[in-house]
Amino acid sequence: MTETTEEHTTDKKLLDQEGDVAADYLEGLLDICDLDGDIDIEVDASRARVSIVEVETGDLAHLVGEDGEVLQSLQELSRLAAARETGERSRLMLDIAGFRTKQKVVLEDAAKAACAEAQRTSAPVRMAPMNPYERKVVHDMVATLGLASESEGDEPARRVVIRVS
Repeated sequence: MTETTEEHTTDKKLLDQEGDVAADYLEGLLDICDLDGDIDIEVDASRARVSIVEVETGDLAHLVGEDGEVLQSLQELSRLAAARETGERSRLMLDIAGFRTKQKVVLEDAAKAACAEAQRTSAPVRMAPMNPYERKVVHDMVATLGLASESEGDEPARRVVIRVS
């Protein structure tokens, strides 16, 4: 096996382990809260993605919280559980009841509108403050559309600024 193949295999094993640890942690949480949800684990080249899928509509809404605040906290706790087990920093992504999936579509639409405004006015467009995940989604969409973007400001008021390249 080449070094790159060995690294990929090691990375994949680590990501699989992260996903399994997070799933076990979240399964325990669901049991404690007496909530029903199916847990799906997906691993791509760069990170593990764990999703809690609703069995009953609305059953998991309070685990998402207002604007995903509880979801973000549960993601951090899941990352800590994975890091404790693996000894490595985790970049695991958690989605509950499809919240991040829906949020991504909304963010991409907002990025498209901001890009159109930047092109129309040739002036920089400053978007609302966002968390790191949200900024990444916007930066990716802006790059896809061929414009330039950068983050400015300090947390929690850090935002994306879009410019015509």
